[in-house]
Order: sequence, then C-alpha cells, then structure tokens
Amino acid sequence: MRRAGLAAIPLFLAGCQAGVHLSPERWSDDYERFMEAQLVDRTEAGVATGENGAVTVAYNGLAARAGLEALKQGGNAVDAAMTTALTQVALTAGAPISYFGIMSLVYYDAKTDQVYTMNAEWNTVLGEDDPASIPGGVNLSSPQGIYGTVVSGRTALVGGFMKGVGAAHERFGRLPWEEIFAPAIHVAERGFPISKKMEGYWSGRAADLARLPETKATFLKEDGSAYTEGDVLRQPALAATLRAVAGQGTDYMYGGPWAEKAAAAIQADGGLMTVEDLAAYDVIWDEPLTADLGDGWQIHTNPPPNGGGVAMIEAQRLAATAGLLEEGHWTEAPGALRKALDVTRASLLDFVPPELAASLVGGEFTPAMRVTPEHAERLWNVIETGLPFGNWAEPRPGHSDDVVAIDSDGNIAAITHSINAVLWGKTAIVVDGITIGDPASFQQTQIARLAPGSRLPAPTQTGILFRDGEPVLGFASMGSGLHQRTFQGLLNVMHFGMTVDEAIDTPDFFMPNADPATGQLTFRVPGGQFPREVLDGTGYAYEEIYPEEARFGGEGLWVAIQRDPETGELRAASHNRNNSAAVAW
Repeated sequence: MRRAGLAAIPLFLAGCQAGVHLSPERWSDDYERFMEAQLVDRTEAGVATGENGAVTVAYNGLAARAGLEALKQGGNAVDAAMTTALTQVALTAGAPISYFGIMSLVYYDAKTDQVYTMNAEWNTVLGEDDPASIPGGVNLSSPQGIYGTVVSGRTALVGGFMKGVGAAHERFGRLPWEEIFAPAIHVAERGFPISKKMEGYWSGRAADLARLPETKATFLKEDGSAYTEGDVLRQPALAATLRAVAGQGTDYMYGGPWAEKAAAAIQADGGLMTVEDLAAYDVIWDEPLTADLGDGWQIHTNPPPNGGGVAMIEAQRLAATAGLLEEGHWTEAPGALRKALDVTRASLLDFVPPELAASLVGGEFTPAMRVTPEHAERLWNVIETGLPFGNWAEPRPGHSDDVVAIDSDGNIAAITHSINAVLWGKTAIVVDGITIGDPASFQQTQIARLAPGSRLPAPTQTGILFRDGEPVLGFASMGSGLHQRTFQGLLNVMHFGMTVDEAIDTPDFFMPNADPATGQLTFRVPGGQFPREVLDGTGYAYEEIYPEEARFGGEGLWVAIQRDPETGELRAASHNRNNSAAVAW
C-alpha cells in the first residue's frame, strides 16, 4: 500500500502546458447559460454524447461544464474530475459537500491499462479515546431529527478531500495546479443565485448558522436573515482560501494557517482535534477491489478501508444467488422487487459488530469473504429465514456529490465526495469560508471499533465496469440510498441492456425508512412511478416519495459514462431529479 500526497506545488509544473486558463471569463456564454440552468431541477437524466471527452455530475451542471473546459484545454480525466469537484463545493456553499469533506477515487489509466484507487476519507481524531460518548445523532425518520440533535466539536473528523485533490493531481494531472481552482474561485468571488431548493438549506439551518460569528458572517445576510430564492451568495473568504491553496499547495490546510484556525475553532466547541491530526493525514493509494460478475463483466472499485465497494459486490452476488433476474425487472414483477429489497437490506449488517454478523451468517464476515459467491449463498439463506433485526413492516391500510470524467485517451476518473453530514452539520463551524461538518455525530459505533487516528470506512460506491477485458463504464453514487441506487443501476446496464440514461430514468427504490421504536422497515419509491399492483404484491409496507422530498427521503443518486471500446463513442448521463448535467464534446 502506497501513501502519497501533495505537500507543496508540484515540481513538474514547468513542464505543464502553457496558456491554459480555465477561468469562466474564457467561456462566459456557456457560464451564464449553465448558471441559469442551476436553478432548474430535472425530471429525467441529462444526456450527452461525444468522442473527445465527457463529464457528468449528480448536482450542479455548471461544475460539469467547468470540468469539460479542463478537457478542452488539454487536461485529462483527473484534471476534469478535480476541477469539477472543486467547483461543485463552491456552488453548494459547502453544505452537502466540503473542501474538508471526503473523497474516493477510482481511476483507469489507459496508457498502462491499470486501475488505481485513492482513499481520502475520514480519519478519526488521535485524542478521542472515548468515541462512544461523542454526543449527537441523526434521525432520518423525523423531519426535525435529520438536522441533528447536539452541538459539539467532538463530532468533527479529519477530512481528506483537499489532500485527495492534491494527491490525484500530483500523480495523474496534466494541467497546472492553480488552474483547476480557477472556476471555483470565480464562483466564490462573483457569487451564484440561490435556487428554490437551496433556499430550503437555509430555512432548515438558520438557527444553527447564526450560532457562531464567523458562520453567521459567511452564510447569513448583513441583517442576520437567511438567504432566499433569487439572492446572490458571494464567498470572498472562501475565494481567498482557495487562492492560498492554489498558490501554496495542500499543506496550507494540513499543517499551515488554515489548520491552526480549524483546530482552534473545533476545540472552542469542545472538540479534541489538533493541528497534528491534520498534519498526519495522507491519502491511501491501493490496488482496486475486483470481482468477476459473470457474462464477461468485471467491476473495479475501492478496497477496504472503504466499505462501500465490498457492499456493492456483495449485493451483486446476492442478486445472482437469489435468482432475482429470473423474476423479471423489479418495476414490473412484485417477486423481483421483493428480492431486490431483501438483497439491499443486507447492508444493515455493516452496522453491527463483525463478530455478531459472523455468527448470524454462520461463517467469516471479513471483506475478503463477503465478496465471494460462497458468502452470498450463506447470507441469502439467512435473509430468507429472517434477520433478527431490520425486518419489513406489514402493509398498512389504504450529502455528497458525484463526478465521472473520460478523456480522449480513454482515461476514466470516477469520484464521490461528501461532507457526510446534513447540510453543514448541527455544529456548523466555518473557517475562512470552508465548512466543517459533524460526521462523528452518527458514527460513534464505527469509530469505537478503530484505534484513534485511523481511517474510518465510508459507504461510498464508485467504480469502473469492464466487459470482456475492456473498460466500458465509469460510475459514482451518493445520497443516503446510494447502495440501493448503485445496485439497480449496475443491474440495469449489465443484465437488462440499458444505456446509462435509461438505467437512471427507470424507476428506482430508495433506502428504506426504519421505525426507531420497532426497527421495522418501510420501503420507499418515487411517487407515481411504480405500478400499484407491483408495490402491493411485495407484501411489504411502502411509502411514495415525491421530488421535493426525495433528498431527505432516502434517495440515491447514480451517474455514469459509457464508452464504446470499438468506436470510442461516449454517452454520459446525469441524475434525473435535480440540477445535474452531462456534457461532452
């Protein structure tokens, strides 16, 4: 396992292409057009085709256009993905994603025909020796509970997003380091209009944003009121910080001036994070976790300590063992939907102690075993018998973002990044424009299993799909229902022959809702898209969720780009329920 990161400005910049300028001033017409589109939510997937390169995102189509500009000016897939991700955070005010959040990357290098993975996910805090007592929690079954319960600096973890941007660029990037920041700095300085959906960010968090002086000055208007639809948010402090990182490298945040301010702000709220925690952070480069899924399909994804890749492969194995595909598509056959719900329910075992999971399954519950067909057979038998928790209720009467980029050479970069908190987090700490969430407020049990300062497993599911030895699909997922969405998206492409946009637009089921009192599950689907006889035929309780509720209703988001290995034609598709976009040329 190799660890690497960008400590300062790369020495190879002198060899980078001259005359590269990614600032939107160079593509102003498209900038205005895509900025206006930010205010409109989609009802179907965005689609783009091309041969020279493509970028797709789950949110913020303007960011995808920034990434496409990186490709047009000679950048590769990593340049495009990092440019896009940096711009996404600025366009969301650091609420669902953050420069101090997390990132996972799966990268296919066409020149070497190799797949690489990078883990820039959470580190736990070195001084936290009693994680079970970290306060806070999130209750996804309650409109109020989703925003968290307790303010505490102990809920902060060490995020690797910016270190990951530096490490990915240092190893694979082609454009000058400072240029990939240009679109994000432009957005922060010039500002962006608040959409109706984003207005809800502020209305739900207004009191929390007013708690600390710096947060209040950054995200509330001069009179202390919340931003509303049509207001323009400018982030001058963020622009200054991004310029500092662009000029001085990621050490500015991991040991430098920003690190000192961040540690002080977290400690002021009772946290234990120190500058040493940030200085000790590094990304993890590793070989991909790979699985043959039959019929020539092979998947490459992030290995442990990431947890989502294991769960993703486990679910595909379970689908085969359960005979799910023999039932038909889950939008048309109640038996298939019932099995699909049961297969994805198995991910609940990620949240119980490994020794308990092993006893339930009747065998090892290690990452290496969980991706095997033998494990799938044992686990499916247990599921059919009935897990002792998380069972379905009987019918009743009557954040994060994704980027996938492919360049003209065939390189593929798929990333997922997140603040891993609900809209800034309850503590809502902001340091020089950069948001610090509260991801430890609901992961106390997982943190308690690790030594202080360790890498915390994340559920992100990002990967590259091969067919007969050729890379044909890059994908990434996000949202509370990312496991369910990835499971469905992959099956739609691999076994039902769908294009990426068809796979996204086909009705999907969300993460189930759990009753906090009984633990019983109710499955959730987009309103009006499943035949009622299919839903009723499962014998399980269900709830229909409409677009305005989807974000907090267990929705998963999955974006992907297909590449025809014979013609080189690219087909990119974005999410179908927000301001996403797919672009290509």
